[in-house]
Amino acid sequence: MIDIEQIKLIDLIPPNLQSDDKVRAAAEALDAELKKVTQLIPATALLHMIDTLPERWVDELAWQWHVDFYDPTLDLKIRRELVKNSFRWHKRKGTPSAVTELIATVFGSGDVVEWYEYGGQPGYFRVVTSDPAATTERAQQFLDAINSVKNARSWLESIQITTEATMPLYFGGMVHTGDYIIIEQGV
Repeated sequence: MIDIEQIKLIDLIPPNLQSDDKVRAAAEALDAELKKVTQLIPATALLHMIDTLPERWVDELAWQWHVDFYDPTLDLKIRRELVKNSFRWHKRKGTPSAVTELIATVFGSGDVVEWYEYGGQPGYFRVVTSDPAATTERAQQFLDAINSVKNARSWLESIQITTEATMPLYFGGMVHTGDYIIIEQGV
């Protein structure tokens, strides 16, 4: 097996060219540069190291990989997830599952309900979320996220924000048994 760190360019050249002085000099001149590049190879596996990359690199990768919905003001953890999932989402762009995953990544929770599931008009869908952060202030950000991955022929009909709470319920009952006596006054 060839060790990429130990190989020299001259060893890869056919024997009939190895005797040429110009080819030999060029190979030796390139060897130093190739060694530098070889030493950088482990650092190129950026996607596997994204959880440890500095913030500015995450932002650069988002730009380079055309992350559909990317906001540099988001929390770093969310931005890393957006970059990590961008390839997968590009493959499935326009599907309800891609919209659902993006909403869940950025806003915590959310589901896409297609028109045929709620009796709406063809081509429309709803987004249902229970995320308390989906407020009026973040509404535009929420819409931008949805529009970045939904297909062009589908239309967002509404965003439904549901709230769940636990509250104690008390039930009471009473049973009364007895006789009724009717007394009438006669005159």
